[in-house]
Amino acid sequence: MCETIKATYQDKDYPELAPVLDKYAGTRGSLITILQKAQDTYGYLSTDVIGYISARTGETPAKIYGVATFYTQFRLAPIGENLIMLCAGTACHVNGTQAIAEAISEHLGVDDGETTEDNKFTLNIVACLGCCSLAPAMMVKGPSGDAVYGNLTKTSVVKVIEEIRAQG
Repeated sequence: MCETIKATYQDKDYPELAPVLDKYAGTRGSLITILQKAQDTYGYLSTDVIGYISARTGETPAKIYGVATFYTQFRLAPIGENLIMLCAGTACHVNGTQAIAEAISEHLGVDDGETTEDNKFTLNIVACLGCCSLAPAMMVKGPSGDAVYGNLTKTSVVKVIEEIRAQG
């Protein structure tokens, strides 16, 4: 099985990831670093990328999937152009994150972890953004960079989403 994987995946298929694997493939405990770089490069961890990492590191695809599914930072499916990370930490929770989540879900037609049909937005409810003084808060990672929005209301969050949509 491993020989088949090695024959299938080559450095020419993933040139951006090859230098990372050259550096870390033989280093014990470096799988998370490799997966982070792969996700940063390709947006998510596809079956093919996991197969390539397996071929280069000698780790089984099952072990790689195990790590990727254990840590919430990793995604196994593509995300939208704009990743909405809505904080559900204590300060945000007591200041109305649930109502904000409902407004986003209703406006975009998606639930936590889902992407809009036009691939413009993905909603992720996260444990904490560290913006407690702005509660409730969200961060949007998009093509023009990262932006934090605070003191959100049901009305203001819809306005932010529509402003982002209008930009591109």
